[in-house]
This record gives sequence, C-alpha cells and structure tokens, in this order.
Amino acid sequence: MTVQLDARPPVAPAPQRSPGRLSRLDTRLSPYLYIAPFFLIFGIFGAYPLAYTFWVSLHDWDLLGADHPFVGAENYTRLLADADFWHALVNTLGIFVISTVPQLLAALWLANLLNRGLRARTGWRMAILVPNVTSTAAVAIVFGVLFGREFGMINWVLDLVGLDAIQWKSNRFASWVAISAMVDWRWTGYNALILLAAMQAIPRDLYEAAAIDGANRARQFWSVTVPLLKPTIIFCAIIATIGGLQLFTEPRMFHSGTNPIRGGPLRESQTLTMYMFENAFAPHYNFGYGSAVAWLLFALIAIVAAVNVLLLRRLGGVDRPQKGAAR
Repeated sequence: MTVQLDARPPVAPAPQRSPGRLSRLDTRLSPYLYIAPFFLIFGIFGAYPLAYTFWVSLHDWDLLGADHPFVGAENYTRLLADADFWHALVNTLGIFVISTVPQLLAALWLANLLNRGLRARTGWRMAILVPNVTSTAAVAIVFGVLFGREFGMINWVLDLVGLDAIQWKSNRFASWVAISAMVDWRWTGYNALILLAAMQAIPRDLYEAAAIDGANRARQFWSVTVPLLKPTIIFCAIIATIGGLQLFTEPRMFHSGTNPIRGGPLRESQTLTMYMFENAFAPHYNFGYGSAVAWLLFALIAIVAAVNVLLLRRLGGVDRPQKGAAR
C-alpha cells in the first residue's frame, strides 16, 4: 500500500482585514448606547426630582403663595430643633426595627422550608405571595379591625387567656407592634421567594459533602446555606430598609379617622413620610420645609442601609464555606 504525498507548496492563509473605523466605534460605543435609556429615564424621573427637591428645600416655598424667597439652610436648622420631627424619627426607626428583623428571619425560615421536598411546592410558593398582591389599603383596614380596642379579635384572644385589653391605637409601642405585624404579613413572603431562588442556585454537592462530614440539617443550614446567601440577604435587607423607612400607607390607614396623617391623636405612630406630607401639603402647605424632611429621610436611608451592609458582612463570615467546616 503506497501513500501519495501532496507535493504542492502550502498556500498561505489570506490576510485578515483589520476592522474598519466604523466597526471599532460600534464596539466601543454600542454598550453605552444599550444602557443609555436607563440613565436617561433615571435622570428625568430620579436625579432631576432629587436635585429639584434639594433646591426647593433652600427656599420658603409656600404652595399657596407666589413668592419663594431663598432662606438657605434655615429649613434644616428649624427641622433639627423640631420636637415633632424627632418624635416621627423615633417612630420610624422603632417600627423599622420591630418589623424588619422578624421579617427577614421568618423569610429565611420559610425559604428553607420551601426548598425541601414538600408536596404541592408550587402551590405553597404561590400562596406565600398572596399577601404581597393584596391591596395595601384593604390590608390596613382588616388589621385595623383585628387590633380594635373594643371588638378586635386580638384583644378577644387576650381576654380568653386572662390578659387585659391593649390600647393598640392610643399606646405608642402597641401601635408600633400592630403596624409591624401588618408589614411583616405583607412582605415576608416576597423576601422568602427571593431567598428561595438564591437557595436553589447553591450546588447540591456542597450539602452532600457536609452530610458526609456528619453535619445534620441545622448545621448544613448555618454552615452552608447562610454564608452562600449573604449577598441575597444584604439585598433583602437594603430593600427592607428602603421600604421600612418610607412607611406611609400602613400607619396612615391604621389610624383612619380624624386627621389620620398625624398617626393618632398624640402622633403615636406618625412616620417621617407622614410628617413630610403633613408639612408639604395639607394643612401647612410649606413645600420647602417638607422638602427638607425628604432630604433628611434620604440621608437616613443611606446611613441605615450602609450600616446594614457592614453588619451583615461582618456577621456573614466567609463567602464560600471551607471544606470540613460543617463538622
């Protein structure tokens, strides 16, 4: 058997044509063009209103008047000396702490439960999202009836076990608890689904390795699941911070009646957004002062969110579990 060899000289490959100037511009500029719509919309509906609100906060801006004299930082100095502002700030932080911490812990527990091999898992996952799609006004009205003083179901249960009835709407701390229960019922399922999606992305071989090392389910949860969920937990904490510090509808509807924007007769549960609305619109119509409240609320959200991130990063440990760490 003979092998025939090709005696023809090898053909040199055709020279590759360098990309033209238009192609290079397309490669450099196209990514910016793709993301430009987001920044354009954000600039119109986000950055511009933010800057305009700060400009208004530097003026004595009466919505019912024609003149808006420039007053500089006078609105901010008045605000920092306003007892009602500090009262609303304490209410906001109190409701935020009471609602956010149990909410995230319950969401983490629910997500871990739904991540197991339950029957009708899709139905359960849809069921925990039902409170989130319910009208906020309807939820507030129902919870207002549940926490009623005379005929509320909560006080009825307390009476069955021999406890005195609680003034849920006139007691400051009790109103915090009632509003926090409303917020937790509405948003726990939403956060649970976000955490569940992150849990399902964790490789199963990590749990198998932990089981071989002798870790039970609880140890696997704290040594494998929680460290790998740290970025998602931080995201949920930031979203809960933004929503918790901007709380408006729940306390406003909970105190439906005479002048509900005050959050009760003695401002028992008036939040910063309610205080901002009270000053910017009816009954005061001081848009400059209300804008100053909005900017201080913006600064508060940024500070609390940054503190949450730092704390969760310190408490979260390493990003990836070490081999054999589950023992």
